[in-house]
Order: sequence, then structure tokens, then C-alpha cells
Amino acid sequence: MVESAGATCSSLSLRIVETALTSPPGIRYRLPGSEPVDEQTAAEETEDKLKQCIDNLMDKSLKTRLAALESLKLAFSSKMLCDFLLERRLTLTVCLERCLRKGSGEEQALTAQVATLLCIQLGSGAEAEDVLKALQPFMFSILIDTSASPTARQSCALALAMCCYVAATGDMEDLSKCLSHLEGVFSNSYPCRDGSLPTLKASDQVLHCTALQSWALLITLCSASYINTLLEEHLPKLQACLSSSDVHFRIAVGGTIALLFELAREIDQDFVYEDVDNLCDHLKDLATDSNKYRAKTDRRKQRSIFREVLHYIESEDFTEEKIQFGMEAVYIDCWVRRRIYDAFKEVLGSGVRHHLQLNHLLREIFELGPPLVHDAVSIKANKISRFEKEDPSADGFMRISDQAMTEIELHSVESINDLHRLNNNLEPTKTVRQNESIHALSFAIKQRKELVKELSALTKELQELRHNLTADWSLHGT
Repeated sequence: MVESAGATCSSLSLRIVETALTSPPGIRYRLPGSEPVDEQTAAEETEDKLKQCIDNLMDKSLKTRLAALESLKLAFSSKMLCDFLLERRLTLTVCLERCLRKGSGEEQALTAQVATLLCIQLGSGAEAEDVLKALQPFMFSILIDTSASPTARQSCALALAMCCYVAATGDMEDLSKCLSHLEGVFSNSYPCRDGSLPTLKASDQVLHCTALQSWALLITLCSASYINTLLEEHLPKLQACLSSSDVHFRIAVGGTIALLFELAREIDQDFVYEDVDNLCDHLKDLATDSNKYRAKTDRRKQRSIFREVLHYIESEDFTEEKIQFGMEAVYIDCWVRRRIYDAFKEVLGSGVRHHLQLNHLLREIFELGPPLVHDAVSIKANKISRFEKEDPSADGFMRISDQAMTEIELHSVESINDLHRLNNNLEPTKTVRQNESIHALSFAIKQRKELVKELSALTKELQELRHNLTADWSLHGT
């Protein structure tokens, strides 16, 4: 009975911690019946919970350590905590190192994910590089250990690539070492000497897919001479892997081939692949694959991806994608950008848009400039009153849920200060066009008001005419 009650309290505490750590700015978690807290108090409470989570990483209980890692993962992906982490990075790094060295497969996998998020929070400075150098040997050891947990190996493959991408952009030694270890993993899917593809377990196929995509992320940092070497060594083997039985690995291979072609064409506009005809024929088969033994969703996804790959290789055209967040957007206009965005999205999950708004590292990578400032006054001015939000019978208003209102408050795009800031940064031609548009809109509004006045006058005359006619009928009737 006591143990059951204790477990319930522990579970409730974990949920409270996770809610507090992952709540966006402006949302303050509080127990029912308690008073709301101000910004400073809420920030202090969040820091206290984070400190407790870091302390719990050294706990003897595996369950406690896993809960702490999970809470840190949620907090790091949904909040910006750079200042807090800068002060505690050494302690946290030591704790993560211990979890990698002594932990089980699940613990190692979660630790690698937290380490990745820590580097993303710290940015491309010496602090993130220190984290990478401290944890890299242990993640290498797990990655190449065939007896280790497949999930842990997969998490370490992605973590090594992401941490190296963030922290070791100027260190070719770390970059080459990481590329070599990743190649050592996914090259096990390359054709055997007789030309046949190896038969692999499902867990190994997932690992090879992650390793290949992680490798593809890092080759975007390589020099022209290194890329030429990679083209000669890997492109023919990757072409053979298009016949793999695993749809996810085939798709990863197709995207990597397109990426290699893009990098090669950046180096040499006249780049020509000798076996391009056979490659295009194979891509056409995959883009029109209708084999019934494949799942319908797999066939649809495969056809979509390989149509894009084939189209790019034949005509160098890329289908641009727009990622909207708040009042800004990221344009994915090449294979390099797609690989980078997909990698950060895989790590950050639903928090990727929050980081695009506020994380200096991501804004620098995607050339977004300094974060836009959303001041509290302008956000408060745009809030809808409680009556407008909750009264379904109010004329001209729609009923909006509390969750939707939270999204409106957090991601308001009508901030006066933000509009002024954007207006000041516009080019002269854009400013002129904007002024012309405002003038035209003002003129249209003025015309509409005049029409309304005319309609009101006509309505009044019709009412008077009706009144006179009614009076005449009454007189003739009498």
C-alpha cells in the first residue's frame, strides 16, 4: 500500500516536472487551487527542477536516471536555456559521460540525445567543442560495438554527426574521424564481392540508415578535394544499394546520391557521372514502382522521393519547400538545406520551430539574422478578452479553446514593434510598394464609407416614400 502510494507520488512528481520544464514562455504550471506565479518565480522554479534533474543523473536508481534524462531532453528541446547550461556544462558533461560509460542500452541512447541537445543549446563555440571532445570517445566505442544495443548505437551515430556539425566545423581531424566511423557502419550494406547485397536484420538496417544520413550531414562541411574522393569511392556503391530490400534505406540512399550530385556540381558545373544513364533508369523504376508486395504508404513515399531525385539529376531542378514559424519562414531550396533541416528536426522534434525563432545557432545556419523581439506590452495588447474568447453568442466572435489562445499569445504576429522593425529593414523599393499599397487601401476604405453613406440616404428616402404611400392609402380608404 505504501509502495503503491509512493509510486503514484513519484509519477505525479515526474509529470509536474515535465510540465514545468516544457511549458512555453507565458504558461506557468501551478497546482489546482494555488496562486499564479510571476515570471521571475517561475524561472527560479524551472531552474531548481533542472538542477534536481542534473543531480538525479548520479542516482543509483536506473529509473530515476532515466526519468531525469527524459526530463532534460524535453526541456532542452522546448526551451532556450543557454545561460543556465553555460554555468553547469562541466557538471552535466561529467554526468553524461558516466551514463554513457556505465549505463544500459536505453540509458546510453537517451544520454546521446541529451548530449546532442546540449551542444545545440551551447552553439558553435568552445563550450560545445569541449562537450564533444569529452563524450566523443565513449560514443565512438558504443557505435562500433556490435554487441551494444542497436538503439544506443543509432542514437550515438546521430549524436556524433550533430555534435560534430555544431562544434567541430573548423577541426578537420574530428570531422574525418567521425566520417570514418559512420562509413564503417553503413558500408556493411554495400554489395559483396559477387555483387549481391547482404541480408541484414531489421535493427541493423535502421542503424545503417541513420549512419548514412548522419554521414550525409557531415559531408556538407567537407572540402572540394575530399568530396571528389568521396564521389569516386561511394557513388557507384550507393547506386547498387538502390536495390536494397529496405524502403527507408533506399530513400536515404536516393537523398544521399542527390546530395552528392549537388555538391559535385557546386565544385564543377560540368560534372558528369559516367554511369548516369543506368542510374536514371534505376531511379525511374523506383519512381514508378507499383509492386504489390510493398506497403502502399511505402510505395507512395518512395515514388515521391525518387521523382524529386530523378528530376534533379536530369534537369538540376529542386522543389522548394517553405517552413513557416511565427511571422518568419525558412526556405528549403536545395538538397544540402533539406539534409540540415531534417537532421535538426529529427533531434528537436516539435521544438524545432521554437529554436528557429530564438536559437542563434539555427538562425545563423539558416541565415535568419538576429531573433525578432516580441515584447510583453505588444503581445498583451493583442490578447483577446475573456468575454470574446469564451462567449459563443457574442456577435462577430468565434469560440476559441484555451490551447488555441495559448498558441495565439505565444506566436502573435501582429506585434507593433515587430512590424516597425521589419518596416525599418525593408529595401527602399519594398517600402515604396508598401506605402502605395497602404494609400490604395485607404482610398478603397474611403470609397466604401461614401457608398455606405449613399446607401443610408437611399434607405431613408425609401422609408419616407413608404410612409407617404401608406398615409395616402389610409386617406383613400377612409
